[in-house]
Amino acid sequence: MQTPLLSPHVLIAGGGIGGLSAGIACAQKGLTVRLYERSTPVGDVGAGIQLGPNVTRILDAWGVLPRLAQQACEPERLVARAMASGRVLGEVPLRGRAREKYGAPYVTVHRGDLHAALFSHLGALADSADVFVHAGTAVTGLVQASTDDVGLQLDNGQIVQGDAVVGADGLWSAVRGLAWNDGSPTATGHVAYRASVAMGDLPKALRAMDVTVWLGPRAHVVHYPIRGGQTMNIVVIAEGVPVVDRESWENRVRSQTVHEALGTCCAALSELMAAVPMASASGDSGWRAWQLFDRAPVQSGDALVRDRVVLLGDAAHPMRPYLAQGAAMAIEDAQGLSYALAGDVSGVTQRLSNYADTRWQRCARVQATARRNGDVFHASGLTRLGRDAAMWAMGRRLMDPAWLYGYAM
Repeated sequence: MQTPLLSPHVLIAGGGIGGLSAGIACAQKGLTVRLYERSTPVGDVGAGIQLGPNVTRILDAWGVLPRLAQQACEPERLVARAMASGRVLGEVPLRGRAREKYGAPYVTVHRGDLHAALFSHLGALADSADVFVHAGTAVTGLVQASTDDVGLQLDNGQIVQGDAVVGADGLWSAVRGLAWNDGSPTATGHVAYRASVAMGDLPKALRAMDVTVWLGPRAHVVHYPIRGGQTMNIVVIAEGVPVVDRESWENRVRSQTVHEALGTCCAALSELMAAVPMASASGDSGWRAWQLFDRAPVQSGDALVRDRVVLLGDAAHPMRPYLAQGAAMAIEDAQGLSYALAGDVSGVTQRLSNYADTRWQRCARVQATARRNGDVFHASGLTRLGRDAAMWAMGRRLMDPAWLYGYAM
């Protein structure tokens, strides 16, 4: 009687949203998972994020979405407004419509809450699957022992072997540097400033359960509810000077810096901005800044896979935040990768190559659309007038991209 082949042994570098998602997806397909995260404890920082139906559909299938029931919000609408005048340029309903049209909700959530839900779910899977998370362990090298396996060198001197290595270690990926050695990501010339304000500290007119985008020359603002609707997440993105620590999300900046970067605002937006210092003594309020980097849209599957090493999320295809799809693409990657690796250890290299061939064009389109949206959001002069007219005439079509949200793995 022939001995059945074992399931693939997957080594994941990175314990952020992408790495945890890869761990969950692979574990649910019966793969052996070993995840290595340099931070301890494993955690995530940053601002709120928007999760479209293309990704909440996956989170629901994994059983993660119910873990977010108390923290996530389903906004009523997506509204675009002119920064200087406050005029509504376009809007599309979200709550109810997303479920009806795409079979899954559109939600907003703090990154930390999503990360905690993923981490908790992976921990629960460890009770019934071969899963282990190694916190406080950094990857320092790749080891290609043979054509049949691949290894990671860890900062404790240990070498671990597996059938595939997943580089889910973010924008400044060590795995990408080791396997591709293709340089650092490129500065976009844009800086993001974030703050969170308790709903009770906002003027009543600004407490709407919407995703609101304010568009202006060389800058825009987006805000939406998080933390069960108790907090408003605010992000200002402007063309500006580099921050002190380019790899950090936690550069503290003065309110004056943000106001100067934003420029002329209508009364309502000015009130929103003025509310931030009022809550600066509590929680993580006050302004933080980070510099935006990206890479050119991927050109082929070779950008995602090299032999038995596969990149995922920002390590593979970092993108600008003007389509709200960075985390979503990492989660889509994780699901697609688990489908590719499900089964036994035979043909792993070819299956990884097939996975890359099916993913790269989607990722490239999202990257390119996000870049183009940035130009549109920050337009000035005649381009701005054309943008405003197009949004007024075709707002729902432009703001509800079926090609993006209707995507099925």
